[in-house]
Amino acid sequence: METGNDTQISEFNLLGFSKGPELQPLTFGLFLSMYLITVFGNLLIILAVSSDSRLHTPMYFFLANLSFVDICFPSTTVPKMLWNIQTQTKVITYEGCITQMYFFLVFAGLDNVLLSVMAYDRFVAICYPLNYMVIMKPRLCGLLVLVSWITSILHSLLQTSMVLQLSFCTEVEIPHFFCELNQMIQLACSDTFINNLVMDLAAVLLGGAPLAGVLYSYSKIVSSIRGIASALGKYKAFSTCASHLSVVSLFYCTSLGVYLSSAATQSSLSSATASVMYTVVTPMLNPFIYSLRNRDIKRALKRIVGIPAMHGTIVLRPKTCP
Repeated sequence: METGNDTQISEFNLLGFSKGPELQPLTFGLFLSMYLITVFGNLLIILAVSSDSRLHTPMYFFLANLSFVDICFPSTTVPKMLWNIQTQTKVITYEGCITQMYFFLVFAGLDNVLLSVMAYDRFVAICYPLNYMVIMKPRLCGLLVLVSWITSILHSLLQTSMVLQLSFCTEVEIPHFFCELNQMIQLACSDTFINNLVMDLAAVLLGGAPLAGVLYSYSKIVSSIRGIASALGKYKAFSTCASHLSVVSLFYCTSLGVYLSSAATQSSLSSATASVMYTVVTPMLNPFIYSLRNRDIKRALKRIVGIPAMHGTIVLRPKTCP
């Protein structure tokens, strides 16, 4: 392996989705809309959790952290893509590409690990409801989030530092809308055996381990719910984890679809389109999934936008009538 970036390449070209200029305004409007919805929706979740004391519980603490990550995750890729479309350029500097890849790996890893942590939280809540607050102490919750950050940062540092050791050709085009790790390794001119090995091992360890934790937690949850006698009790128990289960299914199904599409086809457009699902669409849908299926979140959101005050005036009107 080369000991440095001997070519001293200064920039890459992000090819994006379409080479046709007539489709660029449509692409710009679509991604701008999805990005604004993502930021606004997740910001509302954070405001709801932080402003309502009834939501100061472990489940909503993890949800607020997930919403913060879901704001940062698309922010590593979408603004640069929108800027390139607006300025009619495809250029990203070498430093900018490395920086984008670093933060993308950090927040992708955080999304993955936090979903596993939230599955553990639901496992404790349903399987050990009487000891829930004893087990899920604020110190443990903070420690779980801290470990998630440390793990993701260390993994990203490892992958980024190894890419920095690669040398690239003088003219490099990335067939994607952002600097994705696998694309960067494939475009390198130097030996990438170690990079591919580390990337595959990290995918197994940092991708497989959280997924295994989610599957184990939900296997115990299902077993516990089946042991509840009443149908109402089963419904209430399942409703506490239905939103998280929906988000987990969406995240892992779209992520798996990206890797399966990459392995099944060599089309860069197909790979980029599949990547949109878990990098942009999933963070955008998460706030809707949690707010539409969660009574506490809906109540807090209504209070933020002032709906409860309006309800109060409506209730008082009949009392003034003779």
